[in-house]
Amino acid sequence: MTEINSLGAQTAISAQAIKAGMTGELLRLTQAQPGLLAPGETAQAEVVSLRQLGREFQVVLRLIQANGAQTQLQASASQPLPPGSQVTVSQTEGNRLAIMLQQASASNIATLTRLDTAKVPVGTLLQGKVLTNQPILQAPGQAAGYRALVSLLNSAQAGATLTIDSPRPLPVGSLLSARVQGDQSLQFVPLSGRQDQLSIAQQLLTQQNRQASLTGLLSALQRVARDPGADGSLRSSAERLLAGLPDVRQLGDAKAVAQALSNSGTFLEAKLLGGFPASVATDLKAHLLRLITQASVTAPGAPALMPSTLALTLPALARGALGMLDRVSPKPQPGAFPLPSRLLKAMEDEGDLQQLLRLAAAAVSRLQSHAMSSLQQSGNLENGNLQTTWQTEVPIRHGQEFIPLQVKLQREETPQQQADRQHQEHDPLQALWRIELAFDLAPLGPLQVQAQLSQGRLNGQLWAEQEQTARLIDSQLGTLRERLLARGLDVGDLECHPGTPPQGPRTRVEQRWVDENA
Repeated sequence: MTEINSLGAQTAISAQAIKAGMTGELLRLTQAQPGLLAPGETAQAEVVSLRQLGREFQVVLRLIQANGAQTQLQASASQPLPPGSQVTVSQTEGNRLAIMLQQASASNIATLTRLDTAKVPVGTLLQGKVLTNQPILQAPGQAAGYRALVSLLNSAQAGATLTIDSPRPLPVGSLLSARVQGDQSLQFVPLSGRQDQLSIAQQLLTQQNRQASLTGLLSALQRVARDPGADGSLRSSAERLLAGLPDVRQLGDAKAVAQALSNSGTFLEAKLLGGFPASVATDLKAHLLRLITQASVTAPGAPALMPSTLALTLPALARGALGMLDRVSPKPQPGAFPLPSRLLKAMEDEGDLQQLLRLAAAAVSRLQSHAMSSLQQSGNLENGNLQTTWQTEVPIRHGQEFIPLQVKLQREETPQQQADRQHQEHDPLQALWRIELAFDLAPLGPLQVQAQLSQGRLNGQLWAEQEQTARLIDSQLGTLRERLLARGLDVGDLECHPGTPPQGPRTRVEQRWVDENA
C-alpha cells in the first residue's frame, strides 16, 4: 500500500522556493527574449510542461501578453513547478526577462495530494507518467523517502499532477499503473513485471514440452561409462558427471545438502557472472553442456561445436536434437510442481549417440524449466510481502540407481524483515519458509512432502500415491516428531495422506512498484 502525500496543497512549493522566485532566482530563461515586453511591463505565464534533467528542471511557459498574444518560452528551474503553475514575467533594464513565481498563486498550483473518490472511485485503475523524483530530507535515523510528481493520463482527473511520497525512487519518465484503494492510498500494478510474467509463462509452455526426466539420461550415461568401446572423452565426461552426484547417505549433513543444491545447475549463470570457475567445474548443467558438445562432435552427421560457440548454438541444437518432441504428450501447467515424469522414446533411425544427445538436451531443458518456474513464483505478494522461490532437481545416488529429487524452497518476508536483512540485522528464522520435495523411491512409490517453518515452528504434510505407503509413513510420524524435537524444533502438525496434494489456483505474484522507462 502506498500513501499519497498528505501535505496541504499550499506547501507543494517550499518557502525557500517562493523566496527564490520573488528574487528572480527560481527560473532562468534558456534564451534571452529582448523586445518581447516593454520596459517595466509585466505579463502572466503558465507552466505548460515539466521535465527533470538531473538536479534541474526544464519547463515550457505559455506567456499571455496584454494584447492577447501568446508566446512559448523555455526556462530552467531549481524546483519542480507542476503544469498549471502561474508565474509573473517582467522586462528588466538589462533587456532580459525576469521570471518570478507569484506568491499569491502558489496555493493554486494544480497538484493533487488527495484523490477525489467521487471522480475516481475505489478500484479505478489510474495510469500516469513520472515527471520528477526528488529525495526528501529526513531526520537522522529515519528511512529514506522520495517525492515524485506524476501526471495522470486517464480517468476524470486526466491532466492533473499527483504528488506522491514513496520509500523508493520512481524513474523519471516511467509509466505507472495504480489501483485506487482510497483517497490517499494507491496499489501500484507493475507493467514490466506483468509483461515479464507473461513472457516467462509463454517460455515455460515451450520449454516444458522439450524437457524430459533425468532418469533416462542417467541410465544412458551409465551404459556409456561401462562401454569400453565408447569414445574416450565422452566416457570420461559421463564418469565425471555420475561421480559428482551426491549419495543418499551424504544428505544427512547440512553442508552436503547445500553443496548438492549449489551443484544442481540452478545457479550456473550466477556462478559465471560472479566469476567462480572452480564451482562451475562441478555444476550439473555445466557437465551437461560439455556432454552435448562432445556428443555433437562424435555423433555421425552432427555439426561440430566449439565450446565458445555452444552457448549461442544450444537453443537451435536442442530443437534439432529433440525432433518431434513438441508433438507428443499433453502440455503441462506452467509453474506446476513437481514437473511431471517424462521419458523419451528411442527413434528407429537414430544411433546411440543421437539418442544420448536428445536426452542431454532434454535434461538441460528440464533444469531451465525449474529455473523459469522459480522466476514465475518470485515477486511481491498482494499483502506486500516479498516471496523468493528456488526450484531445482538433484539426482541422488541410491545404490546402483539414481533418484531425481525435485526441490522447491520459498522464503516470504515482510517489508520490515527485508529492510533488516539489507542492514544485516535480521534473523533468517523470522521469515516464513516453505519447502516442497517430490521423488519416486522404490518400493514406496511417488512421494511428496510439504513443510512450513515460521518463527521456529515446523508444520508438515506428506502424500504417498500408494495407500500402503501412506499407512506405513503415518505409523512412523511419532518417531519423526521425536527426532525433529531432538533437533531443537518446535513441531506442530505432522500428517500423511494417500494420493497427491490438491492443485488449487496458483497465487498471483506481482510487484507493487513499477520500474520501467517509457
